[in-house]
Amino acid sequence: MKTIGLIGGMSWESSAVYYNIINRKVREVLGGFHSAKSVMVTVEFDEIQTLQHKEDWNALESIMVKSARQLETAGADFVVLCTNTMHLCSPAIVQNISIPFLHIAEATGLKIAETGLKKVALLGTRFTMEKDFYKTYILEHFGIEVIIPEEPEREIIHNTIYNELVQGVILDKSRLKFQQIIGNLEKRGAEGVILGCTEIPLLISQKDVQIHVFDTTTIHAEMAVRWALQ
Repeated sequence: MKTIGLIGGMSWESSAVYYNIINRKVREVLGGFHSAKSVMVTVEFDEIQTLQHKEDWNALESIMVKSARQLETAGADFVVLCTNTMHLCSPAIVQNISIPFLHIAEATGLKIAETGLKKVALLGTRFTMEKDFYKTYILEHFGIEVIIPEEPEREIIHNTIYNELVQGVILDKSRLKFQQIIGNLEKRGAEGVILGCTEIPLLISQKDVQIHVFDTTTIHAEMAVRWALQ
């Protein structure tokens, strides 16, 4: 079994979900008392979110690269970044480590491709929705069109993530807003929706909407297990 290197803390709530999914999946596959071999470096999220909102991606890249190198030094066989937004820094991470990096959009794109869907919606932080690193990756690698909510809807999603979900606050009224936004995206032709923030699955799951839901936290964590057990 390979050792999974996890960059966590963005937020720690979703990192805990990663750890839970990975270990449960290993036990499901191998049975008995098996659990995952892993190393986690946890960053300080207040620093991260401050730099994000300052758009200081150079400083964020430095933190992510340092964390990935720590994992490599600690004996990780590959790196999993436990957040969607910070994959903006993935090129810098890949360039500065000698072990593989499991990109969340790669894992998600493969899962969407398995379903045969050709047009999906993307929910996430404003950075994830508005910048091209996620949409372009899935389009170029899998030929799947990715659309995003309208600007006022993006503001609602972004604020819900930072003001509620990363604080562990789950509100029914916010779930209803997300359901309405996803309904609007379905009217625009979305056949599925990517929950492109690792906190959104704390609020929305398949039972809450009609179209296909792609929970990036679960998809990414389960692919990490497949890599570890190859």
